[in-house]
Amino acid sequence: MSETTDHPTPKEQHMPETLSLPAEAVVGRRVAFTYHRDLQKVSRDQRGVITGIDTEQPRNVLKIRLDGSRNNLRVQPDYEGLWYLDEVGPVPELPMGRFIPSTKDVGFDYEYDGVIVVQFEDDDLAVLTADREKAVAAAATYLREVFGLEDESEIRDEVASLKARWVAFEWEPEDAECAWFMHSASEGDEAAIQVHYLPVL
Repeated sequence: MSETTDHPTPKEQHMPETLSLPAEAVVGRRVAFTYHRDLQKVSRDQRGVITGIDTEQPRNVLKIRLDGSRNNLRVQPDYEGLWYLDEVGPVPELPMGRFIPSTKDVGFDYEYDGVIVVQFEDDDLAVLTADREKAVAAAATYLREVFGLEDESEIRDEVASLKARWVAFEWEPEDAECAWFMHSASEGDEAAIQVHYLPVL
């Protein structure tokens, strides 16, 4: 008599098992996180919060928003670069609408003498001050330190193109392609500020 053995179908063979969630994996849990490329550094400097749990996927996935970011990472609950911290609380709401930028906001990380300089994807610059003299100094320093321009006459020519504009910065929704946009505005508009704008080099 031959013995019959059940064999898994190809679909069953390739179907990943649902990964059970550890008890610590709850919405609102603070976490420490390290990207895979930095695992050898054993760094836990980045902190964040679990904003949600996606159970619709074949394997449960945590949605984690790192501090200073408006986008969620999708992380396996057993990822080796993830550490669950003791603190659990409400998930902070992201600000929406117009805002006045500061260096605490994502994307505003260059400042010279108290003046923020923002570079856009097309390399245009916005210098966040109504004072032209301060705008010239901040833009010139940015061109030297970030763009690497060394020719002072070229720098002078560039900053001479600075144009005063009224603009408003506005947050985009969570997980949007950009964290915020800069829109044209008029003096007196809500949260409108005057900047000096330098078109692409």
